Amino acid sequence: MGTADILVGRGEREQLLHLPLANRHGLIAGATGTGKTITLQVLAEGFSRAGVPVFCADVKGDLAGISQPGAPNPKLAKRAAELGAVDYAYQAAPVVFWDLYGKKGHPIRATVAEMGPLLLSRMLDLNDAQSGVMAIAFALADDEGLLLLDFKDLRAILGHVGERAEGLGTVYGQVSKATVATIQRRLLTLEQDGGARIFGEPALALDDLMLTTPDGRGAVNVLVADALITSPRLYATFLLWLLSELFEHLPEVGDLDRPRLVFFFDEAHLLFDDAPRALVEKIEQVVRLIRSKGVGIYFVTQNPMDLPSTVLGQLGNRVQHALRAFTPADQKAVRVAATTFRANPRFSTETAISELAVGEALVSMLEADGVPGVVDRARICPPRSRMGGITDQERAEIVRTSPLAGKYDTEVDRESAYERLQGRTATPARDMEEAPAAEVQGGNPWGNMARPGVEPRAPARRPAPPQTPQTRQGGGGMLAQLLIGDGRRQGVAEALAKSVVRSVGGQVGTTIGRSLVRGLLGSLLKG
Repeated sequence: MGTADILVGRGEREQLLHLPLANRHGLIAGATGTGKTITLQVLAEGFSRAGVPVFCADVKGDLAGISQPGAPNPKLAKRAAELGAVDYAYQAAPVVFWDLYGKKGHPIRATVAEMGPLLLSRMLDLNDAQSGVMAIAFALADDEGLLLLDFKDLRAILGHVGERAEGLGTVYGQVSKATVATIQRRLLTLEQDGGARIFGEPALALDDLMLTTPDGRGAVNVLVADALITSPRLYATFLLWLLSELFEHLPEVGDLDRPRLVFFFDEAHLLFDDAPRALVEKIEQVVRLIRSKGVGIYFVTQNPMDLPSTVLGQLGNRVQHALRAFTPADQKAVRVAATTFRANPRFSTETAISELAVGEALVSMLEADGVPGVVDRARICPPRSRMGGITDQERAEIVRTSPLAGKYDTEVDRESAYERLQGRTATPARDMEEAPAAEVQGGNPWGNMARPGVEPRAPARRPAPPQTPQTRQGGGGMLAQLLIGDGRRQGVAEALAKSVVRSVGGQVGTTIGRSLVRGLLGSLLKG
Protein backbone atom coordinates (compact mmCIF):
# COMPACT_ATOMS: atom_id res chain seq x y z
CA MET A 1 0.00 0.00 0.00
CA GLY A 2 1.44 3.32 -1.08
CA THR A 3 1.14 6.65 0.69
CA ALA A 4 -1.36 7.79 -1.97
CA ASP A 5 -3.80 4.97 -1.17
CA ILE A 6 -6.77 4.45 1.15
CA LEU A 7 -7.20 0.86 2.35
CA VAL A 8 -10.88 0.04 1.87
CA GLY A 9 -10.75 -3.68 2.69
CA ARG A 10 -9.24 -7.00 1.71
CA GLY A 11 -10.48 -10.01 -0.18
CA GLU A 12 -8.18 -11.99 -2.42
CA ARG A 13 -5.96 -8.90 -2.28
CA GLU A 14 -5.89 -5.45 -0.75
CA GLN A 15 -8.57 -3.14 -2.11
CA LEU A 16 -7.06 0.33 -2.36
CA LEU A 17 -8.61 3.61 -3.40
CA HIS A 18 -5.87 5.47 -5.26
CA LEU A 19 -6.02 9.17 -4.38
CA PRO A 20 -4.93 10.39 -7.85
CA LEU A 21 -8.02 8.59 -9.22
CA ALA A 22 -10.42 9.52 -6.43
CA ASN A 23 -11.89 12.36 -8.49
CA ARG A 24 -13.21 9.73 -10.94
CA HIS A 25 -16.15 9.47 -8.53
CA GLY A 26 -17.65 6.46 -6.83
CA LEU A 27 -20.64 4.52 -5.57
CA ILE A 28 -21.51 2.97 -2.20
CA ALA A 29 -24.64 0.82 -2.51
CA GLY A 30 -26.47 -1.81 -0.51
CA ALA A 31 -29.62 -2.59 1.42
CA THR A 32 -30.39 -0.94 4.75
CA GLY A 33 -28.27 -2.31 7.57
CA THR A 34 -25.55 -3.87 5.43
CA GLY A 35 -22.78 -1.38 6.28
CA LYS A 36 -22.97 1.54 3.84
CA THR A 37 -22.54 4.17 6.56
CA ILE A 38 -19.46 2.41 7.97
CA THR A 39 -17.92 2.28 4.48
CA LEU A 40 -18.64 5.99 4.04
CA GLN A 41 -17.04 6.62 7.43
CA VAL A 42 -13.92 4.63 6.53
CA LEU A 43 -13.51 6.52 3.25
CA ALA A 44 -14.13 9.90 4.87
CA GLU A 45 -11.50 9.14 7.52
CA GLY A 46 -9.05 8.06 4.87
CA PHE A 47 -9.55 11.19 2.80
CA SER A 48 -9.19 13.36 5.92
CA ARG A 49 -5.89 11.70 6.91
CA ALA A 50 -4.64 12.31 3.37
CA GLY A 51 -5.40 16.03 3.69
CA VAL A 52 -8.57 15.98 1.57
CA PRO A 53 -11.59 17.89 2.95
CA VAL A 54 -14.89 16.00 2.85
CA PHE A 55 -18.55 16.99 2.76
CA CYS A 56 -21.20 14.47 3.78
CA ALA A 57 -24.74 14.39 5.16
CA ASP A 58 -25.70 12.59 8.36
CA VAL A 59 -29.23 11.45 7.56
CA LYS A 60 -29.67 9.05 10.48
CA GLY A 61 -27.53 10.68 13.17
CA ASP A 62 -24.99 7.84 13.34
CA LEU A 63 -22.29 9.44 11.18
CA ALA A 64 -21.63 12.08 13.84
CA GLY A 65 -19.48 9.53 15.66
CA ILE A 66 -16.69 10.29 13.20
CA SER A 67 -15.96 13.29 15.44
CA GLN A 68 -14.98 11.04 18.38
CA PRO A 69 -12.22 8.42 18.72
CA GLY A 70 -13.42 4.85 18.68
CA ALA A 71 -13.56 2.90 21.93
CA PRO A 72 -10.78 0.29 22.20
CA ASN A 73 -12.13 -3.00 20.91
CA PRO A 74 -9.99 -6.16 20.52
CA LYS A 75 -12.22 -7.48 17.73
CA LEU A 76 -11.80 -4.31 15.68
CA ALA A 77 -8.06 -4.24 16.27
CA LYS A 78 -7.77 -7.89 15.21
CA ARG A 79 -9.85 -7.28 12.07
CA ALA A 80 -7.74 -4.25 11.14
CA ALA A 81 -4.53 -6.28 11.57
CA GLU A 82 -5.90 -9.14 9.45
CA LEU A 83 -6.82 -6.71 6.67
CA GLY A 84 -3.39 -5.06 6.64
CA ALA A 85 -4.11 -1.74 8.38
CA VAL A 86 -0.71 -1.62 10.08
CA ASP A 87 -1.13 1.98 11.29
CA TYR A 88 -4.58 1.39 12.78
CA ALA A 89 -5.28 3.55 15.83
CA TYR A 90 -8.41 4.98 17.44
CA GLN A 91 -8.73 8.54 16.23
CA ALA A 92 -11.38 11.20 15.74
CA ALA A 93 -11.60 13.15 12.51
CA PRO A 94 -11.61 16.98 12.59
CA VAL A 95 -15.31 17.67 12.10
CA VAL A 96 -17.32 20.80 11.34
CA PHE A 97 -21.05 20.42 11.91
CA TRP A 98 -23.50 22.30 9.66
CA ASP A 99 -27.28 22.54 10.06
CA LEU A 100 -29.77 24.28 7.77
CA TYR A 101 -31.96 24.84 10.81
CA GLY A 102 -29.05 26.17 12.89
CA LYS A 103 -29.76 23.92 15.89
CA LYS A 104 -27.05 21.24 15.86
CA GLY A 105 -24.33 22.96 13.87
CA HIS A 106 -23.31 26.18 12.17
CA PRO A 107 -26.16 27.73 10.17
CA ILE A 108 -25.70 27.22 6.45
CA ARG A 109 -27.43 29.65 4.11
CA ALA A 110 -27.73 30.64 0.49
CA THR A 111 -29.25 33.81 -0.93
CA VAL A 112 -32.44 33.54 -2.96
CA ALA A 113 -30.59 34.94 -5.98
CA GLU A 114 -27.87 32.29 -5.74
CA MET A 115 -30.44 29.51 -5.58
CA GLY A 116 -32.13 30.78 -8.75
CA PRO A 117 -35.66 30.34 -10.13
CA LEU A 118 -35.29 26.83 -11.51
CA LEU A 119 -33.87 25.18 -8.40
CA LEU A 120 -36.47 27.04 -6.34
CA SER A 121 -39.16 25.73 -8.66
CA ARG A 122 -37.93 22.20 -8.13
CA MET A 123 -37.78 22.72 -4.36
CA LEU A 124 -41.40 23.92 -4.38
CA ASP A 125 -42.54 21.27 -6.92
CA LEU A 126 -43.91 23.90 -9.30
CA ASN A 127 -45.38 23.07 -12.69
CA ASP A 128 -44.25 24.71 -15.93
CA ALA A 129 -46.61 27.68 -15.68
CA GLN A 130 -45.67 28.34 -12.06
CA SER A 131 -41.97 27.99 -12.87
CA GLY A 132 -42.44 30.58 -15.61
CA VAL A 133 -43.89 33.06 -13.14
CA MET A 134 -40.96 32.43 -10.79
CA ALA A 135 -38.56 33.20 -13.66
CA ILE A 136 -40.48 36.42 -14.41
CA ALA A 137 -40.13 37.47 -10.79
CA PHE A 138 -36.35 37.09 -10.98
CA ALA A 139 -36.18 38.95 -14.30
CA LEU A 140 -38.22 41.82 -12.88
CA ALA A 141 -35.96 41.98 -9.83
CA ASP A 142 -32.93 42.19 -12.12
CA ASP A 143 -34.43 44.98 -14.20
CA GLU A 144 -35.49 47.04 -11.18
CA GLY A 145 -32.26 46.56 -9.22
CA LEU A 146 -33.88 44.62 -6.38
CA LEU A 147 -31.64 42.34 -4.34
CA LEU A 148 -33.16 38.93 -3.58
CA LEU A 149 -31.41 37.76 -0.44
CA ASP A 150 -33.76 36.18 2.08
CA PHE A 151 -37.18 34.55 2.26
CA LYS A 152 -39.13 37.77 2.77
CA ASP A 153 -37.51 39.19 -0.38
CA LEU A 154 -38.84 36.22 -2.34
CA ARG A 155 -42.36 36.68 -1.00
CA ALA A 156 -42.18 40.43 -1.60
CA ILE A 157 -41.11 40.15 -5.24
CA LEU A 158 -43.83 37.59 -5.95
CA GLY A 159 -46.38 39.90 -4.35
CA HIS A 160 -45.02 42.74 -6.49
CA VAL A 161 -45.44 40.58 -9.60
CA GLY A 162 -49.03 39.77 -8.59
CA GLU A 163 -49.89 43.45 -8.11
CA ARG A 164 -48.51 44.31 -11.55
CA ALA A 165 -49.76 41.20 -13.32
CA GLU A 166 -51.83 43.03 -15.92
CA GLY A 167 -49.01 45.35 -16.98
CA LEU A 168 -46.23 42.75 -17.15
CA GLY A 169 -47.67 40.60 -19.90
CA THR A 170 -46.40 42.63 -22.84
CA VAL A 171 -42.80 42.63 -21.52
CA TYR A 172 -42.31 39.36 -19.65
CA GLY A 173 -45.26 37.17 -20.60
CA GLN A 174 -48.68 36.46 -19.17
CA VAL A 175 -48.90 36.37 -15.37
CA SER A 176 -51.91 35.00 -13.54
CA LYS A 177 -52.68 36.28 -10.05
CA ALA A 178 -54.00 32.81 -9.24
CA THR A 179 -50.63 31.31 -10.15
CA VAL A 180 -48.83 33.81 -7.93
CA ALA A 181 -51.20 32.92 -5.09
CA THR A 182 -50.44 29.21 -5.57
CA ILE A 183 -46.69 29.85 -5.35
CA GLN A 184 -47.20 31.93 -2.22
CA ARG A 185 -49.06 29.01 -0.63
CA ARG A 186 -46.16 26.71 -1.47
CA LEU A 187 -43.81 29.21 0.15
CA LEU A 188 -45.99 29.25 3.27
CA THR A 189 -45.72 25.47 3.49
CA LEU A 190 -41.95 25.66 3.04
CA GLU A 191 -41.74 28.29 5.78
CA GLN A 192 -43.83 26.15 8.16
CA ASP A 193 -41.44 23.25 7.52
CA GLY A 194 -38.49 25.45 8.47
CA GLY A 195 -37.16 25.76 4.92
CA ALA A 196 -37.13 29.55 4.99
CA ARG A 197 -34.02 29.44 7.16
CA ILE A 198 -31.91 28.29 4.24
CA PHE A 199 -32.18 31.76 2.66
CA GLY A 200 -30.27 34.78 3.90
CA GLU A 201 -26.87 36.15 4.83
CA PRO A 202 -24.11 35.60 5.68
CA ALA A 203 -24.23 33.06 2.89
CA LEU A 204 -21.92 30.08 2.91
CA ALA A 205 -18.34 30.81 1.82
CA LEU A 206 -17.18 27.80 -0.16
CA ASP A 207 -13.63 27.96 1.17
CA ASP A 208 -15.05 27.21 4.63
CA LEU A 209 -15.78 23.71 3.32
CA MET A 210 -12.12 23.20 2.43
CA LEU A 211 -10.31 23.62 5.73
CA THR A 212 -7.27 21.65 6.82
CA THR A 213 -5.83 21.31 10.31
CA PRO A 214 -2.29 22.36 11.23
CA ASP A 215 -1.21 18.71 11.10
CA GLY A 216 -2.45 18.45 7.51
CA ARG A 217 -5.74 16.59 7.93
CA GLY A 218 -8.76 17.61 5.89
CA ALA A 219 -11.92 18.78 7.63
CA VAL A 220 -14.93 16.47 7.55
CA ASN A 221 -17.96 18.71 7.02
CA VAL A 222 -21.04 16.93 8.37
CA LEU A 223 -24.46 18.28 7.40
CA VAL A 224 -26.94 17.44 10.15
CA ALA A 225 -29.78 16.00 8.07
CA ASP A 226 -31.83 13.74 10.34
CA ALA A 227 -34.62 16.36 10.34
CA LEU A 228 -33.85 17.76 6.89
CA ILE A 229 -34.32 14.37 5.22
CA THR A 230 -38.03 14.51 6.12
CA SER A 231 -38.25 17.26 3.46
CA PRO A 232 -36.61 15.32 0.62
CA ARG A 233 -36.97 18.01 -2.05
CA LEU A 234 -35.36 20.61 0.18
CA TYR A 235 -32.55 18.19 1.03
CA ALA A 236 -31.86 17.21 -2.59
CA THR A 237 -32.19 20.74 -3.98
CA PHE A 238 -29.84 22.20 -1.39
CA LEU A 239 -27.12 19.62 -2.07
CA LEU A 240 -27.61 20.08 -5.80
CA TRP A 241 -27.17 23.83 -5.37
CA LEU A 242 -24.02 23.28 -3.32
CA LEU A 243 -22.61 20.98 -5.97
CA SER A 244 -23.33 23.51 -8.71
CA GLU A 245 -21.71 26.31 -6.67
CA LEU A 246 -18.56 24.23 -6.31
CA PHE A 247 -18.49 23.71 -10.06
CA GLU A 248 -19.06 27.38 -10.76
CA HIS A 249 -16.46 28.82 -8.42
CA LEU A 250 -13.61 26.31 -8.22
CA PRO A 251 -10.92 26.88 -10.85
CA GLU A 252 -9.82 24.25 -13.33
CA VAL A 253 -6.91 22.23 -11.95
CA GLY A 254 -6.81 19.09 -14.10
CA ASP A 255 -5.52 15.86 -12.59
CA LEU A 256 -3.98 16.24 -9.14
CA ASP A 257 -2.24 13.82 -6.82
CA ARG A 258 -5.34 13.96 -4.61
CA PRO A 259 -8.77 15.64 -4.81
CA ARG A 260 -9.32 19.13 -3.44
CA LEU A 261 -12.69 18.06 -2.00
CA VAL A 262 -14.77 14.87 -1.86
CA PHE A 263 -18.55 15.19 -1.82
CA PHE A 264 -20.64 12.28 -0.49
CA PHE A 265 -24.25 12.42 -1.68
CA ASP A 266 -26.24 10.17 0.69
CA GLU A 267 -29.76 9.06 -0.25
CA ALA A 268 -28.74 9.88 -3.81
CA HIS A 269 -31.99 8.61 -5.30
CA LEU A 270 -33.69 11.77 -4.01
CA LEU A 271 -31.68 13.78 -6.50
CA PHE A 272 -33.29 11.98 -9.42
CA ASP A 273 -36.80 11.16 -8.15
CA ASP A 274 -39.31 12.83 -10.49
CA ALA A 275 -36.53 14.98 -11.98
CA PRO A 276 -37.20 16.15 -15.56
CA ARG A 277 -35.03 14.61 -18.22
CA ALA A 278 -33.33 17.92 -18.97
CA LEU A 279 -32.23 18.23 -15.34
CA VAL A 280 -30.86 14.68 -15.28
CA GLU A 281 -28.85 15.40 -18.42
CA LYS A 282 -27.29 18.50 -16.88
CA ILE A 283 -26.46 16.68 -13.66
CA GLU A 284 -24.72 14.08 -15.79
CA GLN A 285 -22.71 16.87 -17.43
CA VAL A 286 -21.69 18.31 -14.07
CA VAL A 287 -20.61 14.90 -12.77
CA ARG A 288 -18.52 14.42 -15.87
CA LEU A 289 -16.89 17.85 -15.82
CA ILE A 290 -16.42 18.61 -12.13
CA ARG A 291 -13.54 16.12 -11.87
CA SER A 292 -11.39 18.71 -13.65
CA LYS A 293 -12.06 21.02 -10.68
CA GLY A 294 -10.50 18.44 -8.37
CA VAL A 295 -13.82 17.34 -6.83
CA GLY A 296 -14.81 13.71 -6.37
CA ILE A 297 -18.50 12.79 -6.00
CA TYR A 298 -19.53 9.59 -4.23
CA PHE A 299 -23.18 8.58 -4.44
CA VAL A 300 -24.59 6.56 -1.54
CA THR A 301 -27.84 4.70 -2.19
CA GLN A 302 -29.52 1.35 -1.71
CA ASN A 303 -29.57 0.20 -5.31
CA PRO A 304 -27.41 1.12 -8.30
CA MET A 305 -30.64 1.28 -10.32
CA ASP A 306 -31.54 4.39 -8.31
CA LEU A 307 -29.08 6.30 -10.51
CA PRO A 308 -29.45 6.99 -14.24
CA SER A 309 -27.20 4.85 -16.39
CA THR A 310 -25.46 7.97 -17.73
CA VAL A 311 -24.38 8.86 -14.19
CA LEU A 312 -23.71 5.30 -13.08
CA GLY A 313 -21.32 4.81 -15.98
CA GLN A 314 -19.04 7.57 -14.65
CA LEU A 315 -18.53 6.08 -11.19
CA GLY A 316 -15.19 4.30 -11.30
CA ASN A 317 -14.71 3.32 -7.63
CA ARG A 318 -17.45 1.01 -6.36
CA VAL A 319 -18.41 -0.70 -3.13
CA GLN A 320 -21.50 -2.91 -3.30
CA HIS A 321 -22.93 -4.23 -0.05
CA ALA A 322 -25.60 -6.92 0.10
CA LEU A 323 -28.90 -6.73 -1.76
CA ARG A 324 -31.78 -8.97 -0.75
CA ALA A 325 -33.64 -10.65 -3.62
CA PHE A 326 -37.08 -11.31 -2.12
CA THR A 327 -39.22 -10.13 -5.04
CA PRO A 328 -38.89 -10.22 -8.85
CA ALA A 329 -37.95 -6.52 -8.77
CA ASP A 330 -35.25 -7.27 -6.19
CA GLN A 331 -33.90 -10.09 -8.33
CA LYS A 332 -33.68 -7.77 -11.34
CA ALA A 333 -31.83 -5.22 -9.23
CA VAL A 334 -29.29 -7.87 -8.20
CA ARG A 335 -28.69 -8.85 -11.82
CA VAL A 336 -28.22 -5.23 -12.87
CA ALA A 337 -25.82 -4.56 -9.99
CA ALA A 338 -23.77 -7.63 -10.93
CA THR A 339 -23.38 -6.49 -14.52
CA THR A 340 -21.81 -3.19 -13.47
CA PHE A 341 -18.66 -4.97 -12.23
CA ARG A 342 -15.70 -6.40 -14.08
CA ALA A 343 -16.30 -10.14 -13.60
CA ASN A 344 -14.14 -12.31 -11.37
CA PRO A 345 -13.82 -15.90 -12.69
CA ARG A 346 -13.48 -17.22 -9.11
CA PHE A 347 -17.10 -16.56 -8.15
CA SER A 348 -20.52 -15.51 -9.43
CA THR A 349 -21.00 -11.81 -8.77
CA GLU A 350 -24.79 -12.13 -8.90
CA THR A 351 -24.82 -14.92 -6.34
CA ALA A 352 -22.33 -13.18 -4.05
CA ILE A 353 -24.39 -9.98 -3.81
CA SER A 354 -27.18 -11.87 -2.03
CA GLU A 355 -24.79 -13.74 0.26
CA LEU A 356 -22.68 -10.88 1.61
CA ALA A 357 -22.54 -10.52 5.38
CA VAL A 358 -22.70 -7.22 7.23
CA GLY A 359 -19.34 -5.49 6.88
CA GLU A 360 -18.56 -7.38 3.68
CA ALA A 361 -18.87 -5.98 0.17
CA LEU A 362 -18.02 -6.46 -3.48
CA VAL A 363 -15.29 -3.93 -4.21
CA SER A 364 -13.90 -2.69 -7.51
CA MET A 365 -11.49 0.23 -7.42
CA LEU A 366 -9.78 1.89 -10.34
CA GLU A 367 -6.29 0.51 -10.80
CA ALA A 368 -3.28 2.77 -11.17
CA ASP A 369 -3.73 2.91 -14.96
CA GLY A 370 -7.38 3.95 -14.61
CA VAL A 371 -8.85 0.55 -15.55
CA PRO A 372 -11.63 -0.81 -13.27
CA GLY A 373 -10.29 -3.59 -11.09
CA VAL A 374 -11.70 -7.11 -11.12
CA VAL A 375 -14.47 -7.33 -8.53
CA ASP A 376 -13.36 -8.79 -5.21
CA ARG A 377 -15.38 -10.08 -2.28
CA ALA A 378 -13.80 -8.12 0.54
CA ARG A 379 -14.12 -7.49 4.24
CA ILE A 380 -14.33 -3.74 4.89
CA CYS A 381 -11.81 -2.13 7.25
CA PRO A 382 -13.17 -0.95 10.61
CA PRO A 383 -13.33 2.80 11.21
CA ARG A 384 -10.96 4.49 13.64
CA SER A 385 -13.63 6.77 15.01
CA ARG A 386 -16.77 5.94 16.94
CA MET A 387 -19.47 3.90 15.24
CA GLY A 388 -22.74 5.57 16.16
CA GLY A 389 -24.06 8.87 17.43
CA ILE A 390 -22.73 11.40 19.91
CA THR A 391 -24.20 13.19 22.91
CA ASP A 392 -25.54 16.72 22.87
CA GLN A 393 -22.65 17.80 25.10
CA GLU A 394 -20.06 16.35 22.72
CA ARG A 395 -21.68 18.06 19.77
CA ALA A 396 -21.90 21.39 21.57
CA GLU A 397 -18.18 21.26 22.43
CA ILE A 398 -17.23 20.57 18.81
CA VAL A 399 -19.34 23.49 17.60
CA ARG A 400 -17.90 25.76 20.32
CA THR A 401 -14.27 25.00 19.41
CA SER A 402 -14.87 25.05 15.67
CA PRO A 403 -12.69 27.41 13.61
CA LEU A 404 -15.95 28.86 12.25
CA ALA A 405 -17.53 29.52 15.66
CA GLY A 406 -19.52 32.76 15.53
CA LYS A 407 -19.04 33.42 11.82
CA TYR A 408 -22.52 32.38 10.71
CA ASP A 409 -24.46 32.59 13.97
CA THR A 410 -25.88 36.10 13.56
CA GLU A 411 -28.07 36.64 10.53
CA VAL A 412 -27.47 39.83 8.54
CA ASP A 413 -30.50 41.72 7.22
CA ARG A 414 -29.44 44.27 4.62
CA GLU A 415 -31.62 46.54 2.56
CA SER A 416 -32.98 44.39 -0.24
CA ALA A 417 -36.15 43.78 -2.24
CA TYR A 418 -38.46 43.59 0.78
CA GLU A 419 -37.33 46.91 2.22
CA ARG A 420 -37.34 48.63 -1.17
CA LEU A 421 -40.84 47.41 -1.99
CA GLN A 422 -42.15 48.25 1.48
CA GLY A 423 -40.68 51.74 1.21
CA ARG A 424 -38.50 51.39 4.29
CA THR A 425 -34.85 50.67 5.03
CA ALA A 426 -33.48 47.96 7.26
CA THR A 427 -30.94 48.75 9.95
CA PRO A 428 -27.59 48.94 8.16
CA ALA A 429 -25.36 45.97 8.87
CA ARG A 430 -21.59 45.94 8.83
CA ASP A 431 -20.06 44.46 5.74
CA MET A 432 -19.60 40.77 6.29
CA GLU A 433 -15.90 40.83 5.63
CA GLU A 434 -15.56 43.33 8.50
CA ALA A 435 -17.46 41.22 11.04
CA PRO A 436 -14.94 39.29 13.13
CA ALA A 437 -15.62 35.68 14.05
CA ALA A 438 -16.21 35.02 17.72
CA GLU A 439 -13.02 34.13 19.53
CA VAL A 440 -12.86 30.54 20.63
CA GLN A 441 -11.64 30.17 24.17
CA GLY A 442 -9.33 27.40 25.25
CA GLY A 443 -8.33 24.10 23.72
CA ASN A 444 -9.10 24.80 20.07
CA PRO A 445 -7.57 21.83 18.22
CA TRP A 446 -7.74 23.55 14.85
CA GLY A 447 -5.24 26.36 15.28
CA ASN A 448 -4.62 28.43 12.16
CA MET A 449 -6.56 26.93 9.29
CA ALA A 450 -5.34 26.48 5.74
CA ARG A 451 -7.89 27.17 3.03
CA PRO A 452 -7.26 25.95 -0.52
CA GLY A 453 -7.94 28.61 -3.11
CA VAL A 454 -11.55 29.26 -4.05
CA GLU A 455 -12.42 32.22 -6.18
CA PRO A 456 -13.92 34.67 -3.65
CA ARG A 457 -17.35 36.20 -3.86
CA ALA A 458 -17.10 39.62 -2.24
CA PRO A 459 -20.26 40.84 -0.48
CA ALA A 460 -22.08 43.76 -1.99
CA ARG A 461 -22.29 47.21 -0.47
CA ARG A 462 -25.22 48.60 -2.50
CA PRO A 463 -27.59 47.53 -5.24
CA ALA A 464 -26.52 48.16 -8.81
CA PRO A 465 -28.56 50.21 -11.27
CA PRO A 466 -31.04 48.35 -13.46
CA GLN A 467 -29.62 46.24 -16.24
CA THR A 468 -29.94 46.75 -19.92
CA PRO A 469 -30.65 43.89 -22.31
CA GLN A 470 -26.98 44.00 -23.29
CA THR A 471 -25.71 43.49 -19.74
CA ARG A 472 -28.09 40.79 -18.53
CA GLN A 473 -26.38 37.44 -19.00
CA GLY A 474 -29.32 35.19 -18.30
CA GLY A 475 -27.85 33.51 -15.23
CA GLY A 476 -24.35 32.30 -15.90
CA GLY A 477 -24.44 32.72 -19.66
CA MET A 478 -20.69 32.23 -20.17
CA LEU A 479 -20.70 29.03 -18.17
CA ALA A 480 -23.78 27.80 -19.99
CA GLN A 481 -22.01 28.47 -23.28
CA LEU A 482 -18.99 26.57 -22.02
CA LEU A 483 -21.09 23.49 -21.20
CA ILE A 484 -23.75 23.43 -23.88
CA GLY A 485 -22.41 25.75 -26.54
CA ASP A 486 -19.70 24.88 -29.03
CA GLY A 487 -17.80 22.69 -26.55
CA ARG A 488 -14.62 24.75 -26.75
CA ARG A 489 -12.37 25.40 -23.76
CA GLN A 490 -12.48 28.77 -22.09
CA GLY A 491 -10.04 31.23 -23.64
CA VAL A 492 -7.73 33.58 -21.77
CA ALA A 493 -9.81 36.66 -22.56
CA GLU A 494 -13.03 34.91 -21.57
CA ALA A 495 -11.49 33.66 -18.34
CA LEU A 496 -10.26 37.18 -17.54
CA ALA A 497 -13.69 38.64 -18.24
CA LYS A 498 -15.28 36.01 -16.03
CA SER A 499 -12.81 36.76 -13.22
CA VAL A 500 -13.51 40.49 -13.47
CA VAL A 501 -17.26 39.92 -13.32
CA ARG A 502 -16.85 37.75 -10.24
CA SER A 503 -14.65 40.28 -8.48
CA VAL A 504 -17.16 43.11 -8.92
CA GLY A 505 -20.34 41.02 -8.71
CA GLY A 506 -19.43 38.56 -6.03
CA GLN A 507 -22.00 37.45 -3.56
CA VAL A 508 -25.03 38.76 -5.48
CA GLY A 509 -23.60 42.20 -4.97
CA THR A 510 -24.74 43.64 -8.27
CA THR A 511 -27.50 42.57 -10.56
CA ILE A 512 -24.97 41.59 -13.21
CA GLY A 513 -23.09 39.53 -10.64
CA ARG A 514 -26.36 38.04 -9.38
CA SER A 515 -27.26 36.86 -12.85
CA LEU A 516 -23.85 35.34 -13.43
CA VAL A 517 -23.75 33.36 -10.20
CA ARG A 518 -27.44 32.56 -10.00
CA GLY A 519 -26.94 28.84 -10.17
CA LEU A 520 -25.19 26.65 -12.65
CA LEU A 521 -28.01 24.21 -13.22
CA GLY A 522 -30.57 26.96 -13.63
CA SER A 523 -28.53 28.58 -16.36
CA LEU A 524 -27.93 25.24 -18.03
CA LEU A 525 -31.61 24.42 -18.15
CA LYS A 526 -32.40 27.90 -19.40
CA GLY A 527 -29.81 27.30 -22.12
